[in-house]
Amino acid sequence: MALLVDANIAVSVDQLVDRVWAENPPARVRDSLYGYLSRLRRVFAALPDVALDRRSAGYVLSVDPARVDLLRFRSLARRARAVTEERALSLFDEALDQWQGDALADLTSPWLDELRERLHQERLGAELDRNDLALRHGQHARLLPELLTSAAEHPFDERIIGQLILALYQSGRRADALACYERARRLLADELGTDPSPGLQALHQQMMAAGAIGPVAGPAPAAPPPVTALPIPRQLPAAPPLFVGRSRELAEISSTVDQAGAQGRMAITVIGGSGGIGKTWLALRWAHDHLSRFPDGQLYLNLRGFDPVGRPTATGAALNAMLAALGVPPGMAPAETDAQAALFRSLVSNRRMLVLLDNAQDADQVRPLLPGSPHCTVIITSRQQMPGLVTTEGARHLAVDLLSPDEARHLLAVRIGEERAAANGDALAAIVTAAAGLPLALAVVAARAGMSPAVTLRALADDLAADRDRLNVFAGNDQVSDVRAVFSWSYRTLSPPAARMFRLLGLPTGPDIATAAAASLAGIPLPEARGLLDELARAHLVTMTSRDRFTMHDLLRAYADELVGDAEARAALSRMFDHYLHTAHAAALVIEPHREALNLAPAAPGVVPEGLAAAGQARRWLTTERPVLLAAIDHAFRAGCDGHAWRLAWTLTTFLSRGSHWSELATAQQVALDAATRAGDLLGQAHAHRDRALARNQLGHRTDAVPDLKRAAALFGELGDLPGQAHTLLTLGWICERHGQQQDALRYDQQALAMFQTAGHEVGQAKALNAVGWDHAQLGDHEQAIHYCEQALELHDRLGNATGAARAWDSLGYAHSRLGQHQQALASFQRALGIYRDAGDHYTEAETLTHVGDTYRALGDHGAAEEAWRQALERYGDGNPTETDEVLARLQQLLSVGMSR
Repeated sequence: MALLVDANIAVSVDQLVDRVWAENPPARVRDSLYGYLSRLRRVFAALPDVALDRRSAGYVLSVDPARVDLLRFRSLARRARAVTEERALSLFDEALDQWQGDALADLTSPWLDELRERLHQERLGAELDRNDLALRHGQHARLLPELLTSAAEHPFDERIIGQLILALYQSGRRADALACYERARRLLADELGTDPSPGLQALHQQMMAAGAIGPVAGPAPAAPPPVTALPIPRQLPAAPPLFVGRSRELAEISSTVDQAGAQGRMAITVIGGSGGIGKTWLALRWAHDHLSRFPDGQLYLNLRGFDPVGRPTATGAALNAMLAALGVPPGMAPAETDAQAALFRSLVSNRRMLVLLDNAQDADQVRPLLPGSPHCTVIITSRQQMPGLVTTEGARHLAVDLLSPDEARHLLAVRIGEERAAANGDALAAIVTAAAGLPLALAVVAARAGMSPAVTLRALADDLAADRDRLNVFAGNDQVSDVRAVFSWSYRTLSPPAARMFRLLGLPTGPDIATAAAASLAGIPLPEARGLLDELARAHLVTMTSRDRFTMHDLLRAYADELVGDAEARAALSRMFDHYLHTAHAAALVIEPHREALNLAPAAPGVVPEGLAAAGQARRWLTTERPVLLAAIDHAFRAGCDGHAWRLAWTLTTFLSRGSHWSELATAQQVALDAATRAGDLLGQAHAHRDRALARNQLGHRTDAVPDLKRAAALFGELGDLPGQAHTLLTLGWICERHGQQQDALRYDQQALAMFQTAGHEVGQAKALNAVGWDHAQLGDHEQAIHYCEQALELHDRLGNATGAARAWDSLGYAHSRLGQHQQALASFQRALGIYRDAGDHYTEAETLTHVGDTYRALGDHGAAEEAWRQALERYGDGNPTETDEVLARLQQLLSVGMSR
């Protein structure tokens, strides 16, 4: 039973334990549970179409729903509420026929007792829905015996009392109907101290006004004057015209309603999103598509939580409006808000209704308006998230995002005509991009194109492409259709600190921003920034893309940018660039501790760089922030912050090189060079030339790389920076060696070694010793290579330079392999590989894997050679075509040899 009641749904182990043993589990409860489940599996194995499976979320009892009476009942009841009244009556009767006495009558436990009561309420709800339909179709005679019994069992249920009164009255028993009302009135007054509900009172007044029923003529009583139940409100606004897309969201609303119905609880969906995103249209589209689910009516209220004029609708006014729609005469509603809410819940109890609360301000405005009945469905739209409703009321939050490019194009095409859209494909694509997928913006542009055929789509696209006054193109004729005005309604509800944060986020901060960077942008402590971003997220003015990261779409960014002042913007951008520079500089030195540090000025007040103590933490930060940092380099240059621009580019060189992001490195260093040149900063120019040369060489532009390096060496020499000059010569040597100029490479590397020795720069000496050793190995002098590389390894070990030591191990392995000392070579390579993998240095790891494959081939182990080379190809990725071609040639040769044998 613990599984069957949730057939075809995963039930967790904890749920099963609670259902079976409650507060008295055995000592080894999980062992006992698994034993029972094992025996159940054996039993079910003999049954067709029944299976007990373990899933990540728990255990699932898979069974055809038609074979379980409870599931048949629920399915039939759901179908009854979604079809015409004539068909619904027979479906309700069929559903109720599934019951054979009380549910679970011979079983007892806390969970079973609760389940039994819940199932009883489901059954009663289906009976009452069936009774309403039957009474509307004149089937009062067959209902009377059952209603008399139900009224005796539920003397305080005014819906049952009302049905009994109607059945008596429609049977010609007016006096009995009036007596039934009077008994109910006295019971409510004596036991509860309340009057009958307005609906029951209205029923009584109609019977009194109808007068006496004449004598019985013949075998049947004369038909009584008509008496109606509560009115059925149909308040939904018209369905949205030309609605496109949102199939996933529509399906999610349906799923929420279906799941809640199956579990016997009220369905609440909170549709959230920014202004102009299409929340109301989505709600109305779903509502109109599912009107048959709500035979007792639909209530609609615009709560004006984000209204261009006026204030949000007061709770009392909202409740009075709904009570009036339900037939409560003016002046009969209670004066107190709590009493109004209680009356509203009473009137809709057990009624199959939709309540659509549009444009809600917050959860406090909504809570008193919730029906409380499991038969009702509530849809709320708001620019605010409502986590309180999710937590306490079991609501489902549905975030509405921007339209996809295909959906946006379809929306425009539907509005302006497919023929015109097809003839202007490029312009249409540009408009879609500029509108950022915001339905309101697309609708405004489509309306403008439709009303002004002389204005071409190309002209509209060109207007949208201009950064200046971009939002003017999306200005509508009124407050509701003007994108800028719609955004302003949300902006005005923010607290002053959150409004300031919103303005600053309109600055060019990159594709998204972390909480720590936003704190520095605003110059405030991290906890305060986190609270403000949460406020903006609840207002759907920013979107949380992942844990602790936020973004906003381009039109919101453009609106925010309009609001920020020049002085405020300059100070904020300076803080943000400081944040990224100081954090990225620290990260660069963590992943390569022996790299020469830059001499940075102190960060501006209010900037709190992130602490990155471990190499793994630094690499993760750099990986996450990579697109942001690349954008920040360009933004810093555009903002005239040249020092920030070239220094930020410097911080990324090691990280981008290890990941083979050569195009990104080349672009970043070009901006760095432009910035340093504009600022007349020779040191920045020298670094940019050297690092750009590294990227250019890997991109196949050696003829551009060598002049860059010679210019860098000259600039470092002009500055008297001997280590900088020597590092540049090492890069020159590396490029010469890569292109087969081993003697030139040896000369440059020996010059670098001498410069490092003169400067007393031990880290540089160790690197140069290894480079000279590698050059000797390339020239065939392997003993001399081992001599230099062992010196390099000893010095790197003493200095604690792990990545430098890895390069020395690789060089030693190469020299040993050329001497035929293959096992010693493999041991050296493995030492290098372990360090590279720990450092996340994929490029150099691939180089060593290539050497490993060469060594295995020399040993005749072709399988191991092939595996090593395939791993090398994986590490090189797509960013190193020259290296991958060399490895592929090795593999092809190896495979051709194997096939020829």
